[in-house]
Amino acid sequence: MKGFASEFKTFITRGNVIDLAIGVIIGGAFTTIVNSLVKDVVMPIIGILFNGISFTDLKYVITPATKEVAESAIYYGNFIQNIITFLLTAFVVFMMVKAINKVHKKKEEPAPAPAEPVIPDDVKLLMEIRDLLQSK
Repeated sequence: MKGFASEFKTFITRGNVIDLAIGVIIGGAFTTIVNSLVKDVVMPIIGILFNGISFTDLKYVITPATKEVAESAIYYGNFIQNIITFLLTAFVVFMMVKAINKVHKKKEEPAPAPAEPVIPDDVKLLMEIRDLLQSK
């Protein structure tokens, strides 16, 4: 049992697990911000473009409500809003990853190698003669 506990302690204290936990927490907060952006900013603007339609009110009623039974409906407006939320979230994440990759690429680029000096043809010829004389 001690081996299992120490193994679990090693696993949980590794940097990767902590980084993942931080990513999940920040991702949850980010999702809340994007949901608010879509619900409170983007969808009202889109609604104005479509003659003041509120997408959350769009639905297809399967069975109307009665005194005994609640309404049964397909809320396709919420579905449209969730698709827009997903697309905006994916776009923002894509832009963030692209920016991070650009920063990492700049850090990884090695300094350009110094250019080799250009040796004139007559000096090359003299070097070849020297090498031939040394080999004899």
